[in-house]
Amino acid sequence: MKETDHGGKILVVSAHPEPRSLNAALTAFAVDHLRAAGHEVRVSDLYAMKWKATVDADDFPDADAFSDTDDVPDLGADRRLHVMDASEEATLSGRLSPDIAAEQDKLRWSDAVILQFPMWWFSAPAILKGWIDRVFTSGFAYGPKLPPPYGPDAPLSGRRALLSVTYGAHERSFSDQGIHGRIEDVLHPLQHGLFRFTGMAPLRPFTVPEANALPAQRFAEAREAYGRRLDTLFTSEPVPFEAPGRG
Repeated sequence: MKETDHGGKILVVSAHPEPRSLNAALTAFAVDHLRAAGHEVRVSDLYAMKWKATVDADDFPDADAFSDTDDVPDLGADRRLHVMDASEEATLSGRLSPDIAAEQDKLRWSDAVILQFPMWWFSAPAILKGWIDRVFTSGFAYGPKLPPPYGPDAPLSGRRALLSVTYGAHERSFSDQGIHGRIEDVLHPLQHGLFRFTGMAPLRPFTVPEANALPAQRFAEAREAYGRRLDTLFTSEPVPFEAPGRG
């Protein structure tokens, strides 16, 4: 793990369109709590930034990694974008879109990453998925020219990663016997496919159930519980790998 004896460097990525939302309140609380504890904090508020969620050729200005499409006669001499190749070429040559490069710099700077979002349709909001799609490029977070994934030398190894998630259902709905299954399984694509794959150490997620209408008392309790989790950001054990449905 990266040295954090004198305070860590933490990137908080927030994804909710309403600045008065529970997610915005949790983001503000986390920032204040962490800074009060001596940590450095940077925030990427994706909606406030008007983050572009879709990958396209504009992400890779002047990239050379396009292939001929002679096998598709209707396209004639046009070129076809290969996203992985183009992103790798643009990343390694320093020609990524500036907004992507800025977020990658924040990740390089960080010792820990917190993703704050509401669960929508059993996943993260599209704007957060788009941040992942665009920022975790080949040549930066994975790729044949980088160390292999999962191991101690993976591109983003040494960083801790925490999901802070709100959802409207009752907590028992996301359990072994619940209608939605275990929350660990629902979040597996992020915990394993994003964090562990790129070398980050995923921590046990922090969740706030029944979040659509949270009374003041329950918000105070959630905030207190979140503070305790944030206090152990650099000391709690990462969750071990577990394939979905095997708990």
